[in-house]
Amino acid sequence: MTPLLSVQRLTKRYGPRAGCLDVTFDLWPGEVMGIVGESGSGKSTLLNAIAGHLTLDEGRVVFDTRGHGPRDTVTMTEPERRMLARTDWAFVHQHARDGLRMGVSAGGNVGERLMAVGARNYGTIRATAADWLGRVEIDPTRIDDRPATFSGGMQQRLQIARNLVTQPRLVFMDEPTGGLDVSVQARLLDLLRGLVRRMGLSAIIVTHDLAVVRLLADRLMVMKDGRVVEQGLTDQVLDDPQHAYTQLLVSSVLQV
Repeated sequence: MTPLLSVQRLTKRYGPRAGCLDVTFDLWPGEVMGIVGESGSGKSTLLNAIAGHLTLDEGRVVFDTRGHGPRDTVTMTEPERRMLARTDWAFVHQHARDGLRMGVSAGGNVGERLMAVGARNYGTIRATAADWLGRVEIDPTRIDDRPATFSGGMQQRLQIARNLVTQPRLVFMDEPTGGLDVSVQARLLDLLRGLVRRMGLSAIIVTHDLAVVRLLADRLMVMKDGRVVEQGLTDQVLDDPQHAYTQLLVSSVLQV
């Protein structure tokens, strides 16, 4: 089987400091990878570098495209990368406002991504948008309301609908539950877990919350100072951490 994504010796430096250094891993179809570490560990840098939001210093990011097989996304043309980001890839930001058009209606936010891949029939676009609002537990009658009228949790669910409407195969999530109340987090996590499993999505999730990765991730990478210090099956890493830094992370959670 071919990996859906193969990250090879990925390095991003900021002057003398390494945002991420020599990171290598494969992600398989339908697999969810969690990336954890303290603030400044390099996890968000790694996610944004893989997603093409940052220029790499070294490394390859090879994605198994639908039409042309494995392609190094680093050497793709800009139009190719933009099309990939609209179709097979999706990016869920920590702050929903970064991933939404706040001046456009809820339905318009979902419909825009459909139009970006060629949809033109207004009735079909609107019906699909209403369906997706329902899937993320937003009342479809609010299709014409703007995101600013929604709660934080609803905005995040709308961002998820906007991202998943084109049936991507790989979703990047940067602290998807960060900044939300605990009860809202639980509802969002339950929704995400259901969507990931039903759609057979592959995902890379960055978070500082070990409970999030235990619930969602099949495998786990632990980062410190831009390096991956430990990786393995999520339960294995969390229940029997081998690296001293991972042990510290896990014990600090248990002491709270």
